Amino acid sequence: MTPLAELLAVAAITLLAVISPGPDFAMVTRNSYLFGRRTGLLCALGIALGVQVHVAYTMFGVSLLVRHAHGLLSIIKLAGAAYLIWIGIQTLRNRKALDVDADGAPAVSGLVAFRMGFLTNALNPKTTLFVVSTYSQVVNAHTPAAVQFGYGLFMSATHWVWFSIVAWCFGSKSLRATMLRYQRQLDVIIGTALFGLGVALGVR
Repeated sequence: MTPLAELLAVAAITLLAVISPGPDFAMVTRNSYLFGRRTGLLCALGIALGVQVHVAYTMFGVSLLVRHAHGLLSIIKLAGAAYLIWIGIQTLRNRKALDVDADGAPAVSGLVAFRMGFLTNALNPKTTLFVVSTYSQVVNAHTPAAVQFGYGLFMSATHWVWFSIVAWCFGSKSLRATMLRYQRQLDVIIGTALFGLGVALGVR
């Protein structure tokens, strides 16, 4: 894979994974809807920094595999592609609306909102699998550590931008209702794209 193709693959997978509804999305939506945009934006910042937890242990683990266990790395690559396919299918099959209802929840401070976002992402198995599968698909013996670190920064920045947008939008109850109304169409688009990416990466 050329450096440009590698970069485009990371960007495409990251964007699709970030906008796919999950715990991070529900947490930012909940906090923004209940407590306002500032709380949602701080939660989004926590999520972005939480991504770096996954990037740190993934970079270390994948670099060891590249040096000492090429066969195992190939298996992980196939597992990563299978994961993308599975997430795509699950997204296509989703019929359950996001649950962001939390009536009566007490107000939260900025620090608590940040901590909520950080822990939601750092402990999110979806993000674990996303980061591991992405790095195992694109990292090779010639990918410099600085470039790998850059991928991690891109992942964090993408999370921050997307969930900041979500926080801004869901601070408005009318926009929240509109976005939830089109959740099924979004699931179809994202699911199809993730499934296609997984197949393409699995057979290359």
